[in-house]
Amino acid sequence: MNPFKKLFVFIALVLGSVTHAQTALVRGVVLDKNQQPVANVNVSCTANYTFSNKEGKYELQVPANQKTVVVFTHVSLKKAILSLLLRPSEVYEFNVVMSEQQEQIGEVVVTANNRKQVQGIVSIEPEMIRKMVGANAGIENILKTLPGVNSNNELSTQYAVRGGNYDENLVYVNEIEVYRPFLIRSGQQEGLSFTNTDLVQNVEFSAGGFQAKFGDKLSSVLDITYRKPTAFGGTFEASFLGGSVSLDAISKNKKWTAVTGVRYRNNSLLVNSQDTETNYKPTFVDVQTNVNFNASTKWNFNFLGNISQNNYNYQPLTRQTKFGTIDKPMALVVYYEGQEKDQYATYFGAFKSTYKASESFTLKNITSVFHTTEQEHFDILAQYRLGEVDATIGSDTYGNVSFTRGIGSQLNHARNNLDALIVTTEFKGIHDWKKNRVEWGAKFTRESIRDRVIEWEVIDSAGFSINPPDKFLPKNEQPYVSYTGPLLPFRTIRATNFNDINRFSGYLQWSRRDEIGATSVWYNAGVRMQNWSVSGTNAIGNSQTVFSPRAQFAIKPNWDSDMIFRISGGVYHQPPFYRELRDAEGVVQPDVKAQKSVHLVLSNECSFEMWKRPFKLVSELYYKSLTNVNTYTVDNVRIRYAATNDAIAYAQGVDVRLNGEFVPGTESWVSFGYLKTEENNANKGYIARPTDQRLKFALLFQDYMPNIPSVKLYLNLVYNTGLPGGSPAYADPYLYQNRLNDYRRADVGFFKVFIDHTKPRPQKGLFKNCKELALGFEIFNLFNNQNAITNTWVRDVYTKSEYGIPNYMTTRVFNIKLSAKL
Repeated sequence: MNPFKKLFVFIALVLGSVTHAQTALVRGVVLDKNQQPVANVNVSCTANYTFSNKEGKYELQVPANQKTVVVFTHVSLKKAILSLLLRPSEVYEFNVVMSEQQEQIGEVVVTANNRKQVQGIVSIEPEMIRKMVGANAGIENILKTLPGVNSNNELSTQYAVRGGNYDENLVYVNEIEVYRPFLIRSGQQEGLSFTNTDLVQNVEFSAGGFQAKFGDKLSSVLDITYRKPTAFGGTFEASFLGGSVSLDAISKNKKWTAVTGVRYRNNSLLVNSQDTETNYKPTFVDVQTNVNFNASTKWNFNFLGNISQNNYNYQPLTRQTKFGTIDKPMALVVYYEGQEKDQYATYFGAFKSTYKASESFTLKNITSVFHTTEQEHFDILAQYRLGEVDATIGSDTYGNVSFTRGIGSQLNHARNNLDALIVTTEFKGIHDWKKNRVEWGAKFTRESIRDRVIEWEVIDSAGFSINPPDKFLPKNEQPYVSYTGPLLPFRTIRATNFNDINRFSGYLQWSRRDEIGATSVWYNAGVRMQNWSVSGTNAIGNSQTVFSPRAQFAIKPNWDSDMIFRISGGVYHQPPFYRELRDAEGVVQPDVKAQKSVHLVLSNECSFEMWKRPFKLVSELYYKSLTNVNTYTVDNVRIRYAATNDAIAYAQGVDVRLNGEFVPGTESWVSFGYLKTEENNANKGYIARPTDQRLKFALLFQDYMPNIPSVKLYLNLVYNTGLPGGSPAYADPYLYQNRLNDYRRADVGFFKVFIDHTKPRPQKGLFKNCKELALGFEIFNLFNNQNAITNTWVRDVYTKSEYGIPNYMTTRVFNIKLSAKL
């Protein structure tokens, strides 16, 4: 049975195992206007009721799959009413603030969803992020199942959105922009993503057409909010890939709260499944904390801190990769000497103060410091043998190389060091009146970069050094004709850059919700501005300024069908970050312009019921026209720019996502995306960009056994067509452009839940304080597909041909995971 038939049968079995639950759970904390817990609040729904305890906490079982009204009453406070519709077995957290002066009618759920819908934002439940299986589990693992979001590297947390690259995505945590590493060249070096999923409260994602209040990038926005604890608690997780611990703390007067997480990761389990046999000793550790202080009803202070230490020690030993056809199988055998030692240390701190002057006016100040020191040192000699494989069944040498077509060696050397310090201060304001909201912000950023790049590569084929392809040297006819030209490395880069970049940016935007008869409409319009200049050793650039107007319009007709139509777009500029200033030779070009993209996004969201359960179909059609394009090449996850702004490009496509309760009580989704993106460099004509991933299909699925609902299944399946890539690094894409094979991957996890809200806790023993306890068995790359990230190019000395040997990613791997929540 071929892999696709296996996949079809597997999904059919999964989709067939459904069960029905009849209730959901609402829980949370009741607070007064001073953020103090309120005891003895009556929380009722139809015939069911409960009371809040002395800490203000409550839990209430409510009917599922129907509109439910929950009423909060207290002898000295005004009544609060919450209207909501929950899925079976869903746990919804609602923290209500009860007032002494006015009754509250909480259309909280509907209002929040509408806000996200009209802005084109996808909201992802933190619980789903924590539970979904993946080789690099976390927020990025979930994002890669959304339409328009592409990645063909399970070891990396980087992702490309709608034809953009990894550097075109904004990531915010508590409204503070965070940065990706500078020197990372492969996914297995990355270690931990900045975002700690144990601390997350809210995740929102926009794939384009976002508002002016978000920063100056071309592709997407990931906006993450860390939670504020309401009681003491904690989480614990351990697996063969590492572990994590988090702790929630709150002061006696409820003014101070803190959530702290520690993570450790070791990718050896995954890396050792690749073709290359290695001594691989990585250590990825980080500590994060989010501290909040409610000084009064008007003042709130927040501190976000992170310390990360990644040590990557890599010593390859041998490699054997088989390729070719059934009629002509071939193999590459490599023996290595040397090692790689990399270190990445990151220190991040941000302080945010919020002043709520009135119910309609809020001011914020955010100051952050980001410091990273990165070291990438390696000397690796690879001696290879390229040959034909004995395919004669019964032969004593079956499967081994029987005839050598080429031999050679490759020596790679690097001494790269980088020290970056980024300091930011920002002021924001929010003004509300009637149905209008005005938001503004002003920000100053100073980036200080100290960078040294020393890299060279020597290639030897059959005992003769290969000249660099971009140098005009005498033709090398060895061994037949003696060579008299200079001996040069095949590739060499040497540069030292000490640069400072000063940036001033700001935004102003207006939003309004209105009604035209029985039809609801939303408006948003705004503009961003950024001015920047680059200075440093032998690199002083001109001051540059860009303006980026943006707008959104959404309408919800008063139809029987629940639909929202949205159009959004504008001008998006991306002023160059340090990586984009550095050309292919490692030299900073200070006058690189901002890349410019004109976006247009047409969207429709349709909510409906199927099988008497809620579903939503989201469709988006988009087009981007790009100018001042800074062309680049991608090798694994390393991006190198030309720093010339001499290209134009476009991206167009359609994204579709159907999400809902394929199984009662659980959310799943199916995604499909079509993308075409091309660039025209120096009027040579249009060719595919490095991120031109034409088709994308993804399935994120949750299920549980009908007769044993505590046994749960999580499936993460992705199919991407091949990316342009795999060509030699020196090849002109206008003369030779290759595509990698399609990327196919399925990860599945089976978990047994021993303790959760549906089961009573043990009264004594080790787990008496556990709110949740689960043990899982995970299978990464379920069908053992061979996915290539790049190609290694070797020469056949007899035919003068070059062969592209795939560098395969991870094979099938098994993992065990234990998770607990206190």
